[in-house]
Amino acid sequence: CRVAGRPVFCYAQDFTTLGGSLSAAHARKIARLQDRALAAGAPIVALCDSGGARIQDGVAALAGYSDVFQRIVNASGVVPQIAVVMGPCAGGAVYGPALMDWVFMVETEGKMFLTGPAVVAQVTGESISAEALGGTHMHAAVSGVAHFTAANDLDVLYRLRQLLALLPPSSSRNDAPPAVPSPLPIDPHVREDPALDHIVPAGADVVYDVLDVVRRVVDHGWLLEAAPAHARNVVTAFARLDGRAVGVVANQPAHLAGVLDGDASTKAARFVRFCDAFRIPVVSFVDVPGFLPGRDQEAGGIIRHGAKLLFAYAEATVPKLAVVLRKAYGGAYCVMSSSHLRGDLNLVWPTAEIAVMGAKAAVQVLHGEKASLELEAAHAEEQCNPLMALHEGYVHEVIQPRRTRARLIEELRLLEHKDPRMMPLPDVPKRHANMPL
Repeated sequence: CRVAGRPVFCYAQDFTTLGGSLSAAHARKIARLQDRALAAGAPIVALCDSGGARIQDGVAALAGYSDVFQRIVNASGVVPQIAVVMGPCAGGAVYGPALMDWVFMVETEGKMFLTGPAVVAQVTGESISAEALGGTHMHAAVSGVAHFTAANDLDVLYRLRQLLALLPPSSSRNDAPPAVPSPLPIDPHVREDPALDHIVPAGADVVYDVLDVVRRVVDHGWLLEAAPAHARNVVTAFARLDGRAVGVVANQPAHLAGVLDGDASTKAARFVRFCDAFRIPVVSFVDVPGFLPGRDQEAGGIIRHGAKLLFAYAEATVPKLAVVLRKAYGGAYCVMSSSHLRGDLNLVWPTAEIAVMGAKAAVQVLHGEKASLELEAAHAEEQCNPLMALHEGYVHEVIQPRRTRARLIEELRLLEHKDPRMMPLPDVPKRHANMPL
């Protein structure tokens, strides 16, 4: 089929026929479509509504699932793969969406679980509804398996088209999404927004919504946020700058003060890796106090999860631009697209702080019981500003906030044909890296 004139390979499962269960013949049809999509260099869309493997086919159905899964892995990073969960999916039917790049779910209708409520009750004795076990809220807000939700079938297809319009058909250097879908006019690249000069509160602990900043920078104030209900302390979204698609990663002070925890690190890391695979520039808006401390986070593997985000930014070779809005402290400064991770442009707003930690915490560590407001003020003046980082070349420019859009677009134009082979510290030849999964 075609979406906005561009080819897309799509398959759909029919729950009214044997519950949409997958048989050997069913799997062969999907596998053939996957092979054709890969050869054509076009996205794959799966409309999922399946009860899992067809019991009557026995191991042949399991073999069919394995054949489909192998092709999803082969196509990963080559063509975009999108699953739309439009009904209940169980067993093997959930691993296909989990392996794909993006998962949509239809509210109240879409469900995903390895084993349904009846089996759960039989095995564990727990009584639970299908919605609570694997409904939209569970996977969009808690597990993070679903990235987009929609009210009904028509709404989900509309949102699917929005996403496809932002994505290239494949990762080939010659493929790119259309610059501006008609009839939208181009938002002037030199547009300045004076409101940005005052939008971020001066106090490091004062809450604000980072989306108010992002919308004033991107084209027409429009963005498509991925996983908005999951790990809300970090924003991941697609938008346009100068008419071209970009990936946006932003710390969200309105939730947990924008601190990075395990879920936020994993969410952002996966988003950065997708953008890198499909040559979509990454623009980061940084306002981060550090990583979330505490026993629960340590036990949950915050070190490992934080390393995923560090790894994702470090290995990415697409244009990487970052703007420090208010603060970047400690290890989170390093992780959030710092210049040390081959960042192409690192901008700082004039009142931003770049330091090991905030002034109050630093004075407590350095002076203990002798800590005072005077010492805090002196430390803040000396350390909690962008001047040292600017002097050392760790950030590239201090700019007026109102000029953020124009400066980002100027750099994106320069980097449009960026060649990863010419980067400082180019990748070392290897089979593949060992990301801390």
